[in-house]
Amino acid sequence: MKALKEIIVKDKMQKNYKYTLSCKEGKEFDVNFKPDFTPKEMLKLGVFGGKYITDCANEFPKNWFSKAKLNSEKYEKNLNYFGVRASQSLTVWREKGWIHKDDPRGWFQWYCRYYIGRRHVDDMRQIKRWVNMRRHIIWLQGACRRGDESCRPRQRQALLHWAYDSRKL
Repeated sequence: MKALKEIIVKDKMQKNYKYTLSCKEGKEFDVNFKPDFTPKEMLKLGVFGGKYITDCANEFPKNWFSKAKLNSEKYEKNLNYFGVRASQSLTVWREKGWIHKDDPRGWFQWYCRYYIGRRHVDDMRQIKRWVNMRRHIIWLQGACRRGDESCRPRQRQALLHWAYDSRKL
């Protein structure tokens, strides 16, 4: 039987939160969850204005951050792949009930933890939310010429925030 690894989180939003990795990194995903990007790829492309998880480097693999577009000081839309702001504030996410207490930064934090091997009671809800983002792909396909990355950049950036690759649409 494989030994389980415990992660202890100490960052600006969580002190001494603990979780266990029960799966291998990048493996054993739910059959309905097939993201186009890994968290490392998303960080390298440019997501969340570079401001996301800048104080969490100790929790995740170091190589995720080697070419990540990050700015610990402020949100910079130019760090996003599509160069636009496409996020709602964390306050809005909290008001809408989209934040689980164990992942106070939201979906991407959940995905990073899921990717490295944590399995959690919130997995099915988060996967369902990810699946529901597909509607944006349909809207893009109906509104944009294939390969035209300048068409609907906010929607494309939002899809990137959810690990969808709109560049191939």
